[in-house]
Amino acid sequence: MEFIIKPIHNQHCAEIIDLILTIQQKEFNLTITIDAQPDLLDIDTNYHKNGGDFWGAFNGEELMGTIGLINSDSKMGTIRKMFVKKEYRGKDLGVAQQLLNTLLQSCRDKGITEVYLGTVHQLKAAHRFYERNGFTEIDVNDIPAGFPRMMTDNLFYHLHLNN
Repeated sequence: MEFIIKPIHNQHCAEIIDLILTIQQKEFNLTITIDAQPDLLDIDTNYHKNGGDFWGAFNGEELMGTIGLINSDSKMGTIRKMFVKKEYRGKDLGVAQQLLNTLLQSCRDKGITEVYLGTVHQLKAAHRFYERNGFTEIDVNDIPAGFPRMMTDNLFYHLHLNN
């Protein structure tokens, strides 16, 4: 299957919200709502405005997955909203890997060397994916001051990039 990854903006907010809430609420039974994720209502302001980005993986017109980068400062970036529809997951298709590779290349291009993310303990496959890609779990007390923490996150990861 062929797919493309491209930057997406506010015109895709409804699709982004539908994809993410479906995975969070229906697949993983998380009690999170859109009210706890207002960044999804304005992708341009929350991701693109300060030098970050937000990408979508598309199979034709279908949004298959997302990943966002918040540019927290000149050397630190935060991964947010990495989600792939269940039917498009797995090493064979490589959607998640290509989304992450796109984000990490953008970090390198921007001179970002420290990449952080927060997640929840229920997403075990995501933890393994991040660890396979060189991320190491860190203690909540080791999160830098500029990290935009979501209150639902209870596991944190870090990756040092060599540019």
